Amino acid sequence: MAIDPRRLAYLLAVHRSGGVLAAADLLKVTPSAVSQQIARLEAEEGVQVLDRGPRGVTLTPVGRMLAEAAERIEAELVAAKKQITALDDDIAGPVAIGAFPTVIIGILVPALALLKETHPGIEVEVVEHEEQEAMRALRAGDLDIALHEIDADTEHAPPRGQRDVPLLDEPWRLVTPATMPVPATLHDVADATWIAADPDTAAARAARRMAETFRITMRERHYFYDFGVALSLVAAGEGVALLPALALQHGVPDGVQVVPLPGLGARRIMARHRQTKHEPRPAVSAVLDALAQATSALELG
Repeated sequence: MAIDPRRLAYLLAVHRSGGVLAAADLLKVTPSAVSQQIARLEAEEGVQVLDRGPRGVTLTPVGRMLAEAAERIEAELVAAKKQITALDDDIAGPVAIGAFPTVIIGILVPALALLKETHPGIEVEVVEHEEQEAMRALRAGDLDIALHEIDADTEHAPPRGQRDVPLLDEPWRLVTPATMPVPATLHDVADATWIAADPDTAAARAARRMAETFRITMRERHYFYDFGVALSLVAAGEGVALLPALALQHGVPDGVQVVPLPGLGARRIMARHRQTKHEPRPAVSAVLDALAQATSALELG
């Protein structure tokens, strides 16, 4: 009997996120659902894919082989989608996109490369915007797409006449000075100094949620908007911070350790566009498809 690819998706999530709880956050399911799918995979194939220990789980050699197969399947699906999109070679025109740095670097730039291959007639203009500024520009018609973020556990609804397209749920990571003992739970850093995010950002909302959930008081001192600033302060030993995995994609400075604690949740990246009788235009829809392809190819382990 062929391997069920649905089971492989759960194994791939464990591989990328570093554990069952983090995979559950990533997939927006319960930890028991992840454990059940992994157990069924092991039972169906007669192999062990996870080594389970007191400090968490790691993939066995067979598990790593299956996770690599899952990544190849995912890549094939992305390639098939690209070929389908390429059939619409008459789509052209300008598309203006507003976004913030981590999304421009991690998602928009790869999407632009895809669009050059599939829709060379689309002229994309990228504008670096803070979220509220991008939303005003979208309402005014100066932008066609505004990329924004929320803490994935936060309720939200776009305004009337607009639509949100979810692109990515990326896990939150705790970053601490390398000199600090590796924490096992948030309670281990309850007495630490926190480098706090701008109050209007998803990172700040996630921190408030976790403080309430874990019943800890975060002693805040420094405040940041740019993730590079936060990493520099952590490297200097000034405190700990909560950052999304995308902000760590291209490495971290010396003196910083990244801790994927369970229960941190995820940051959700969404693309907002106008939804009317005449919008989105075909070119805007093609850009949204390219953004989805770019995010599906991301590896945020």
